[in-house]
Amino acid sequence: MKKRPHLLAGMAIAITLAAVSGEAQAEGKISIAQQFGIGYLILDVVRDQHLIEKEGKKEGLDIEVDWRTLSGATAMNEALLSGALDVASAGVPPLLTLWDRTRGKQNVKAIASLGSMPNYLLSNNPAVKSVRDLSDKDRIAVPAAGVGFQSRTLQIETAKLFGNADFKRFDRISVSLPHPDASAALIAGGSEISTHFSSPPFQYQALEHSNVHKILSSYDVLGGQATFNVLYTTQKFHDENPKTYRAFYRALSEAAKIINADKNAAAETYIRVEKSRLPLPLVQKIVNDPEISFTVSPERTFVYAQKLHELGVLKNKADTWKDYFFTEAGENPGS
Repeated sequence: MKKRPHLLAGMAIAITLAAVSGEAQAEGKISIAQQFGIGYLILDVVRDQHLIEKEGKKEGLDIEVDWRTLSGATAMNEALLSGALDVASAGVPPLLTLWDRTRGKQNVKAIASLGSMPNYLLSNNPAVKSVRDLSDKDRIAVPAAGVGFQSRTLQIETAKLFGNADFKRFDRISVSLPHPDASAALIAGGSEISTHFSSPPFQYQALEHSNVHKILSSYDVLGGQATFNVLYTTQKFHDENPKTYRAFYRALSEAAKIINADKNAAAETYIRVEKSRLPLPLVQKIVNDPEISFTVSPERTFVYAQKLHELGVLKNKADTWKDYFFTEAGENPGS
């Protein structure tokens, strides 16, 4: 009996995905994707000093590390769930969304924090002094309107101000725009973009211009210093690659120590690894900002878990931050 063409195509796709998955999840191999920005400095140091390879040797492994760069949580999550990627990186809300949707299936959880870093809501509209002043005349630029880190943070603040039923009030005036483009539009003025929920280094550059001012910090919303980006993976990779996973986690911890021991040198590493054109003094200023902490321990991530469940964004309720982090993270304090 002849197989139907669509069945053959489906089998081919399944075989291809299985092959990719098998390659990505073999002990002694790890593929890691990161995005752009100083929020990924811990990974830059890991990469620059070959810390995964060094820690792997302690486990008796010659670990092959595949470094990739992807833009946006959607691309990250699709690659992770397809098996084409072992470790993804994004903000806390995208991680929680994937944890929520994969419970009982791929069981995606966080590995570690990449540090605590504030994101600023900026405006070039003199009439806008606070979130309450935003109106239909304004347009808020965010990387992923309605679903990304910045949008979710704004939704939590909006719920505080206007009630849970109206938490999406500002989604209708939010537009998706990459940070570099949004920052340039805000500084130049004259466009529909009057507000930008920014992140380092862009917010620092924008605030050097007299027509731009800060409305809100993500730290205001979360009650203090809080994790910006996290690393996460599937239960399958965690369980089937214990030595590789341990080596990776220890490499992250070592990188955080290296950064905190000499932040100016870490700034140089960032420029070298990222091939950044930013002035070294600006990068050093950011890395040394007392509001920024480079640590693998999660800080105030549970605020997102609680609030996003309360708002109905997350179906599953976490009882503690340890519910959506793998057990190794519990060796250190967290929240």
